[in-house]
Amino acid sequence: MFTKKTLLQADATGKTVLVRAEFDVPINEFGVITDDYRIRKTLPTIEHLRGLGAKVVLISHLGRPKGAHDAHLSLAPVAQRLSDLLHHKVVFVDDCIGEKRDAAVRSLQPGDVLLLENVRYYKEEEQNDAEFAKKLSKNCDLFVQDGFGVVHRPHASIIGIPAVLPSCAGFLLTSEVTTITDALEAPKRPLAVVIGGAKISDKIAVLKKVVEIADYVAVVGAMANTFLLAEGVAVGASLVEKNALHVAKEILTIAYAKMQQQRFTFYLPQDVVVAKGTDNTLATRVVDISHHTWADITSYPKKPNKASYTVADDELILDIGPMSASVIKGAISQASTVIWNGTAGVTEVVGLHGAAAPFSHGTRIITEALIGDKAGNKNVPFTMFGGGDTVGYVESISGLREQLGHVSTGGGASLDLLSGKQLPGVTALQDAT
Repeated sequence: MFTKKTLLQADATGKTVLVRAEFDVPINEFGVITDDYRIRKTLPTIEHLRGLGAKVVLISHLGRPKGAHDAHLSLAPVAQRLSDLLHHKVVFVDDCIGEKRDAAVRSLQPGDVLLLENVRYYKEEEQNDAEFAKKLSKNCDLFVQDGFGVVHRPHASIIGIPAVLPSCAGFLLTSEVTTITDALEAPKRPLAVVIGGAKISDKIAVLKKVVEIADYVAVVGAMANTFLLAEGVAVGASLVEKNALHVAKEILTIAYAKMQQQRFTFYLPQDVVVAKGTDNTLATRVVDISHHTWADITSYPKKPNKASYTVADDELILDIGPMSASVIKGAISQASTVIWNGTAGVTEVVGLHGAAAPFSHGTRIITEALIGDKAGNKNVPFTMFGGGDTVGYVESISGLREQLGHVSTGGGASLDLLSGKQLPGVTALQDAT
């Protein structure tokens, strides 16, 4: 249950409303936004406020500026894209504090929208400077937090402003927190979790939480390498986190104990796709590191040699194999809720000459399980996506995002929420009355 005051509970009619949005979107070298998903997800809040005759002042950050007024990280392209999406001119001011900003706020008419420049141009933003928060809030009556992707940050525009202005949650923030919380606290079961990423240390709390609450957990991606190494499996030159081997062993102990006590599966890849580098011109091979099925079939009637089912010292594990992908797909087909954070392979490497991307096969097979077939003959579970690489993969395939359940706008925030942490930007808001 969402316990903070929401936009529907706030009095915004005719007010000057300061909205913290998350407009940290990819912009190419020509100043063109290549994906506007985060912008579009904030439109319902903006349009609702305009419908109430409110004057809307938007603040956000973009990237990590190295100093004040880094031209490459200006929000000016966002103002243009917002104008197109709203079919209404969005005024842009190249500062977020000061007289130019204050004058622009004073000149707004009901229904107008103003976007201020990147708040991270000022070091006071990340320092949560109280005076900076007051300057950001000047001439505004209400604060609406709608930047889910940043509410895990204790910055001035996130936790400082609610100390100055009456505050509430926008539609996007309310939806994100409610959806993720419901998936954790009251999921429709069976609940399956597919979790990847590079480092176990980044997701220790999440791993422990999902082992506790889920019915099925599959570990994929580079993270699986560390678990495999902890199990005594040779992983060659693959990316591993050796200083987290003890954590992997601890989680394995917890997971295997749960498997002995109740119906629960903790799954590690049985076969993997390897190559001697991530160059898309290099040959790949499938290594069956578990039952050696591939090696047996290939070598029959001879006994397979060890090299055929062992990752060589100079090879990298870059994807899960087809057998592992099929096992995970089968589990998903039986699930009612799926949480997916982290791709199964190095999905950013493109294929050559029309061939499929060499290290995206596992991720593609898992995705197929989530969207079902056109005849509706497959179970299509509610799916919650999080994590930059997972969302990036979804966004790279035209039309895929629209076929899925909840694609989160916040990687770090969704991870913190999944692990049970409090989000500072949510905690700072007024409680519902």
